[in-house]
Amino acid sequence: MEREEIQLLIISFSIVLFTLLLTVFILFFFFLKKKSKFLIDKMEAELFFQSELTKSKIEIKEQTLTNVSRELHDNIGQILSVALMQMNIIIESDEEYSKKNLKNIKELVTKSLNEIRLLSKVMNGDIFLNTSFISAISEDLERIKELKKIKCKLNIDGEIQIINKEHETIIYRILQESISNILKHSHSDSIIINILFTEDNCKIDVIDTGKGFDLLKSIKGSGLSNIETRANLIGAHFTIYSEENKGTVLMIDYPIKTEDYNQDYGKD
Repeated sequence: MEREEIQLLIISFSIVLFTLLLTVFILFFFFLKKKSKFLIDKMEAELFFQSELTKSKIEIKEQTLTNVSRELHDNIGQILSVALMQMNIIIESDEEYSKKNLKNIKELVTKSLNEIRLLSKVMNGDIFLNTSFISAISEDLERIKELKKIKCKLNIDGEIQIINKEHETIIYRILQESISNILKHSHSDSIIINILFTEDNCKIDVIDTGKGFDLLKSIKGSGLSNIETRANLIGAHFTIYSEENKGTVLMIDYPIKTEDYNQDYGKD
């Protein structure tokens, strides 16, 4: 009788042990599967981030070249054409050269040279890498103010915090694209950018006083989806308000001290 009890005990123990081992194996299998999925998702997210970063850098260069080309054609080309026309008038005239005529031509050529110097700064394609996004966007606003005759203002409040360089490139591209949209569509006579630094956040408002638009009708047909995608990519919150004939406000709230994003996407 005791022997049968011992055998039964051994069988019961074996079943329990087998069940425990099977449970541990299943849990370990699911742990490995979940870990693999996490690593794959992390790798895919990092690849997507690097892809968007590269795309942003290319778009910044393309936007820069487009701006320079447009200003050369629209502004400097016209100024030099006027100067050439005045020179032809003087050459073809039987009258002697007047000091006033030469002074007018000098002013036109000087203005052209000043604008070329201004554009040469924009031609520095690495401006957003060598300096902060604040310096880069400040250069852009100065150029727009000089060449487009649009009121531009950059307001910075709070103590400037250090931001991940790759994230700065994305932020600069967002601002560049926002300004480009204002120049193309809003017909605004002013561009205001407010940047507020707190201990944990960088809050950016891009404000224009243009014609505005209906968000429901325009959200798909504009570059707003790209801006939102890139904002989400760096953990920033994107909001936009617009009202017809009352202008538009684009807001970016970037969390400076979000460790997950800093660690996963190129922390220096």
